[in-house]
Amino acid sequence: MISRLFRQMLITQVVSAMTVTLCMLIDSIMIGRFLGVDSMSAYGLASPLLLVFAAMGSMIAAGVQVVCGRAVGSGDRSATDACFSASVSLAAGISAVGLILVFIFMGPLTTLLGAGEAAEGNDVYFLTKDYLTGFIIGAPAFLCAQIMVPYMQFSGSRVRLVAAVAAMTASDIALDLLNVFVFKGGTLGMGLASTASYYIAFFIGIGYFFKKNCLFRFRLRLVTAKVCHALIASGIPTVINQVSLVLLVFLLNHLLLTTGGNTAVAAYSVISTVGNLCYCFGSGTAAVAMMLASIFHTEEDRTSMNELIRVMTRWAVILNLAVTVIVLAGAPLLVGLFLGGGTSAGALAENGLRLFVLSMIPCALNTTYKNYFQGIGRVRLTELISVLQNFLLPALFAFVLSRFAGTTGVWLCFVCGESAALIVWAAIVWRHNRGISFSADAFSMLPADFGAAEEDCFEGTLQSLDDAVNVSRSAVEFCQAHGMPRRESMLFGLCIEEMTINIVRHGFTKQQDRPHNIDVRLVAEGERRVLRIRDNCVNFDPIHYLELHQSEDPTAHVGIRMVMGMVKEANYVNTLGLNNLTLTM
Repeated sequence: MISRLFRQMLITQVVSAMTVTLCMLIDSIMIGRFLGVDSMSAYGLASPLLLVFAAMGSMIAAGVQVVCGRAVGSGDRSATDACFSASVSLAAGISAVGLILVFIFMGPLTTLLGAGEAAEGNDVYFLTKDYLTGFIIGAPAFLCAQIMVPYMQFSGSRVRLVAAVAAMTASDIALDLLNVFVFKGGTLGMGLASTASYYIAFFIGIGYFFKKNCLFRFRLRLVTAKVCHALIASGIPTVINQVSLVLLVFLLNHLLLTTGGNTAVAAYSVISTVGNLCYCFGSGTAAVAMMLASIFHTEEDRTSMNELIRVMTRWAVILNLAVTVIVLAGAPLLVGLFLGGGTSAGALAENGLRLFVLSMIPCALNTTYKNYFQGIGRVRLTELISVLQNFLLPALFAFVLSRFAGTTGVWLCFVCGESAALIVWAAIVWRHNRGISFSADAFSMLPADFGAAEEDCFEGTLQSLDDAVNVSRSAVEFCQAHGMPRRESMLFGLCIEEMTINIVRHGFTKQQDRPHNIDVRLVAEGERRVLRIRDNCVNFDPIHYLELHQSEDPTAHVGIRMVMGMVKEANYVNTLGLNNLTLTM
């Protein structure tokens, strides 16, 4: 089930990761093709400030993935509402403050970004300032759209996410064309077009949060300093990651101005824009890895954690190998979308893009494991990888190699930096395990005493009524092998059989357009007896259902009533499109 769930989430996450990237890509194409090299340079110089706002949104979104994932893993609905309320409040506050500060200090910020002073003949300064002015108005929608993504993933609202991205992309293309051919608004118009498309995506996505069956509720009384601190603390590694990127872009822009002038900066704008689209596959894999890691880690499910390691590594390599091959073959076509053929900037960009894309596989592995470590609370390791991967090592290689190979040396910094970062953190993992091992358990970085021992866990997967009977019988044998009395063992088997047969009969028939699975996990550790039943059928909360259908008839809902009468505590949560029922016996 984990492999299928990962694949389903990955598709949506990659598409949603393109929310900002697609608009920036479209802007780049339109600016490069119709507004000229100076406008393209202005767009490139503005990108560090855009990344700052992206860092704030990413920080909150990452905090949501970790904090809300832990709440979901423990089945705490009040904690999920607190996380939602606090994250919305933080996004609103950061948006307001950022908007005001940028408008007040627009001139000095433009100069700081490398556009020079506001002087006659310095067109790049005014073009950069215009783009920032148009773009920054969309900051609130920009931030809120980022934090909506994890919540909609948790709720399984993947179709709405895809619809929001599709509408945003279509509107940005239409508005960019109107700006170029009708309004002739220059870089200001391009920024405003992106702003409008962000708001369109935001309003489509926000509709879910007003639905009656929304899993999350805004409660102002739940917004506390403790929850806000937890969100920020969990998201800080993502901020370090983004700040490292901002510093790297800032440094590379200045190195390129020195080695190749505005032409090299324009080429880098093309490379970074195409690169941002390529990064969506690695960042999508990483986002799913962090979300699932936070849930499984809270459940102390070592088996699921190791399976997650295998699945996320496989997808990181497969997707980014495909991206590498496609970009290597299509580099001239991709560059031609932005700058056309026969230009010096185009030749530089084509060479740089081919060298840049060689970094995709190590970059995806770095990013995926970095997010996984963040999900399980290994914050220091996450921060170390972020700094090594996104600033220190590529900056070092860029500085040294540019002295010998000019702009080509700058392009080589990406693959050299990512590969070196991969080697460094892999060495840290092996040192932690006191030996070189490529097993999932070694790279999971879990303590030896994490979760229940393998011999204390029973796990089974079923897809039919016959499977339900067989899994129930195997569970009884497991319980008896652990010294439980025969009656207690039979009750466990009966509980599993009743619940899973109910799911097969009623859940499997309602959604016949996709394969269904039920995963059963029983932990018998000392006096602890915990049963978890997870399925990918239509939403069904047996606890709430029983409360709503109280009856004097002793035969009504007898299966669910019997099971609930045997348990000490029952928790249900639907997340990621899965029903999760946890019973403490």
